[in-house]
Amino acid sequence: MTLQRPELRAAPTLEAVAAAAGVSRSTVSRVVNGSTVVSPEVLAAVTEAIDKLQYVPNRAARSLANRQTMAIALVIPEDTTRFFGDPFFADIVQGIAQGLEDSDYVLNLQLASPSTPSEKTVRYLMGGNVDGAIVVSHHSGDEFFATLGATLPVVFGGRPFNSEFKHHAYVDADNRAGAAIGTQHLIDLGRRRIATIPGPTTMQAAVDRHQGWLDAMTAAGLPTELVAHGDFTVASGAAAMRELLDRAPDIDAVFVASDLMATGAISTSMARGRRIPSDVAVVGFDDSSAATSGEIGITTVHQPSREMGAEMARTLLALLRGEPVDRQRILRTRLVIRETA
Repeated sequence: MTLQRPELRAAPTLEAVAAAAGVSRSTVSRVVNGSTVVSPEVLAAVTEAIDKLQYVPNRAARSLANRQTMAIALVIPEDTTRFFGDPFFADIVQGIAQGLEDSDYVLNLQLASPSTPSEKTVRYLMGGNVDGAIVVSHHSGDEFFATLGATLPVVFGGRPFNSEFKHHAYVDADNRAGAAIGTQHLIDLGRRRIATIPGPTTMQAAVDRHQGWLDAMTAAGLPTELVAHGDFTVASGAAAMRELLDRAPDIDAVFVASDLMATGAISTSMARGRRIPSDVAVVGFDDSSAATSGEIGITTVHQPSREMGAEMARTLLALLRGEPVDRQRILRTRLVIRETA
């Protein structure tokens, strides 16, 4: 009797991915190697084909089979001014360091352009220099960072903006619920002309916090037209508050999507002769050091930034070990009451 040897399933090739995605082999190669010149539609099609076929680029396969770098990249698509000026990032880094403390991995920081990373950053991340990556503070145009998952295990800090990339692992705070809690506190204080200063519309956290304010305001039957966007900096909070007061001098409260922007909003309000909180009550978001470093303590929504960082690190370590992970981890927020409300 002749025994039939079971057929071995051939590993998917670059050509198979190209056929499944309906693009050329060279286009797939560009996506796998981190090129930023492909359209979002093509990027999504190739990424879906890679996931469906479980294609592993040869470079990544060789790296996994032969060596480990024992290095993890923390990638933050922000400029140096934003990174060093926002205490949120310090808390995140401390949490990640805590999560990696008992491992042999070292952390490499990569600050990148918010829209298009430099060729040096692309070469470093795609060149086998790290075993995995954590991406924090990404924007809607950061398609490159989502494609890293085709080559490296990746964990996002915050829910990815684009829906086609939400299958990646991420850790986030419950921004929408937190914003609703902060806004409801202002409503419970009897405030009725409640404005909001959300963050940039290119960031999912900012969108979610704006939606939380809308949820609470709509449920209370209050008007929702008093909106002026900032970019999570003190200066933008001050400018947004000037715009709001020019439009509606009778504002009696404002929910602000970050403590730094709340600091700017408070300064502007006081410069306009408004007393805090009797004339204008203020609620921020983050519960960072910015909420307690000024002359008046800011009532704010606490997000567990250090815990988020530690959870990102633990999730990535589990992925590197080949263990199953909870790919959508949402941490609870809570209100911290201080002098501004």
